Amino acid sequence: MSVSLEGEKVILVPYVEAHVPKYHQWMQDPALLQATGSEPLSLEEEYQMQLSWTQDPLKRTFIVLDKELVDGDFVHGNSHVEAMIGDVNIYMNDLDDPQLAEIEIMIAEPKSRGKGLGKESVLMMMAYAIQNIGIHLFRAKIGESNGTSLNMFRKLGFQEVSYSEIFKEVTLELPMTKPKHEELLNLIGNVVTHVEPLRTCS
Repeated sequence: MSVSLEGEKVILVPYVEAHVPKYHQWMQDPALLQATGSEPLSLEEEYQMQLSWTQDPLKRTFIVLDKELVDGDFVHGNSHVEAMIGDVNIYMNDLDDPQLAEIEIMIAEPKSRGKGLGKESVLMMMAYAIQNIGIHLFRAKIGESNGTSLNMFRKLGFQEVSYSEIFKEVTLELPMTKPKHEELLNLIGNVVTHVEPLRTCS
C-alpha cells in the first residue's frame, strides 16, 4: 500500500518512476547537489536509486507537491509531475538507535521557496515518522552555507549538537518529548492521509 499526506500547502506523495526524469533534471543543478551533499547520477542510476528508496525499510521518502499546482484529484492515477517542487526524506541508519531518524528537505523549484512549503513538509514527515515508525529523535545535517535551511530547522526547535570542520556541516537534533509531539500535531492541523494500492508508475 502507498500513503500520501495532504496538508494545507503541500501534498506528500510516494516517489514513483514517473517522477524520476524531473528529479534527475533537478539534480543537474550544482547548487542543489552542494546543498544536498549529493553526487550527480546518470538517468539510469536515478531510476535505480528510486527503486532502492521504495525497497529499503530504513528509508522513507515523499515527493513534495505544491497544492496550488495540483489539478484535480491527485489520489487517483496521476503522479502530477508538473506540481513537483522537491522531496523530504528520513533515514533510520543509526545502529545504536533504530528510533533515530535523519531528516532532509529539498525545495528544488526556486519559485516555490520562501512560502513555508519546506517547513510544512518537514512537520508532516516528522508527524508521520512518529506515528508510523515510532521515531523519538530527529537529526538534521546541514551545510554551514545553507543559512535558509539552518534557520528553518532552528525555528522548529532543533538544537546544534556538533559541527564537522571537514564537511563544513552542522548537526542539529530535536528529541520528541510528549509536549513537543503535541505541539507538532497542533502545528500541522488537519493532515489527511490517503492510502491506496502501490503503483510503480502513472
